[in-house]
Amino acid sequence: MKQLLIFLLFPIIFGTEQTKIEETTPVWNTDYTTTLKKAAKSNKRILVYFTGSDWCGPCKELKKDLFETIEFKEIAKDYELLYIDIPRQRNIISNEQMKHNMDLMVQLNKKGVFPNLKVLNKKGEEIGALTGYSMDGKIRKHLRFLKKHID
Repeated sequence: MKQLLIFLLFPIIFGTEQTKIEETTPVWNTDYTTTLKKAAKSNKRILVYFTGSDWCGPCKELKKDLFETIEFKEIAKDYELLYIDIPRQRNIISNEQMKHNMDLMVQLNKKGVFPNLKVLNKKGEEIGALTGYSMDGKIRKHLRFLKKHID
């Protein structure tokens, strides 16, 4: 009888857990001005992520190794998130979004380094930066950086 009960409850338990994880998936903004307004209202810092989503190998690996983890999802609650993509394929984002992203590159990522994490205060002033990723699955340095800059 216990085995039957466990068998029947198994999908319910794990189905519920999956929903909890999906509910915590961070929302990345793509507009700088909107993100600044949200940060001022929520009194949070801004995490800016510069990526080349279709060509940057380290960016792709960082997305999988860091941004899809439960640890990051918890930390992300303390930030307003801003995703700045500079893809090579022009059909990935609109021309308007590309112009917006390139303008931010000039302002916040002058050297054009990818991946690039920047932490800004709610006024948009940079207070920390971490660039690159070795693609070895070791994200402790990234997690420490993010935790260090939480208000």
